[in-house]
Amino acid sequence: MINLAIYKPDIPQNTAAIIRLAACFSLKLHIIEPCSFSLDDSRFKRVAMDYRKLCKILRYPDYEKFITSNLKSRIILMTTKAKNSYFSFNFKKDDIILLGRESAGVPDKIHKEVKFRLKIPINKETRSLNVATTAAMVVSIALKNIKSVK
Repeated sequence: MINLAIYKPDIPQNTAAIIRLAACFSLKLHIIEPCSFSLDDSRFKRVAMDYRKLCKILRYPDYEKFITSNLKSRIILMTTKAKNSYFSFNFKKDDIILLGRESAGVPDKIHKEVKFRLKIPINKETRSLNVATTAAMVVSIALKNIKSVK
């Protein structure tokens, strides 16, 4: 099944929304730390509610450990800097959709390393979508793509 990954998340509410999304569709969620908040904090747990128990969450101390632990998967970076749209991408079952930090995306080094970089085409007068909204949109297309391949 498709996986989601969040790079050093900044906003607990967005991470909680992504946990809920992952739980509802039985997706694994990879969290690349450090986070700007504690995943063990009672306030975060309250926002994530009982969905946290229903979601397989894998935590990594840094990006390098995430990459070395997922060598068999394709990493698909969602970024406003991409040229290609996610609409025409051929998602596969074990892909990991990587979402950047809300405040800064991912470092240039990661942009250069990741082979697959996609964007959601939006109005040129706007900067970006919320990371949780991006996750939901991309997951829906990826799941539709995978089901049509079967």
